[in-house]
Amino acid sequence: MAPRRPRLSEPPFAGAHGRRQRVKLRWRDLAVAVLMGAGGLAIVAGFARATRQAGDKRQRETERKLRELTATVKALQAREAKRGELQGARAPQDKSAATSTAAGNEAGQKGESPKPAIVAALTAAATAYLGKKARIRSAQLLPAEQGSAGAWAQQGRVSVQTSHNLRSRG
Repeated sequence: MAPRRPRLSEPPFAGAHGRRQRVKLRWRDLAVAVLMGAGGLAIVAGFARATRQAGDKRQRETERKLRELTATVKALQAREAKRGELQGARAPQDKSAATSTAAGNEAGQKGESPKPAIVAALTAAATAYLGKKARIRSAQLLPAEQGSAGAWAQQGRVSVQTSHNLRSRG
């Protein structure tokens, strides 16, 4: 005999003869459910702890690098101040050469070497990025652009200006 399909008015847990069946909950089933919930919570807690530890480690590393970079900047500032004092003492003797070199650096002529402060800043940036002492062997200034803006800036303005929908007057 085929099993009877329940009517819509009957509850879904009605028995074969229309009587309600009791659902028995065993202690073993309850224990399994509790253990699965506890295991899930333990996994979430473990992930949270691991994430917190990784974040703390990264923050300590960042703070250490920041302290090193601060010390490097202070040392460079002291070195630049000392170098400025030495150049200030030599300035009256070689005043004309200093003005021509400064004018050449400002113009950005090709082949000119940059100011020592710029080289020091480049060295500090390379040291901070690489994590070990870096040495700049040579640096040259690029020639200045002729005109008021570079090609990229001009092309950007052209792109913006042509994007406007202008009505033709006719």
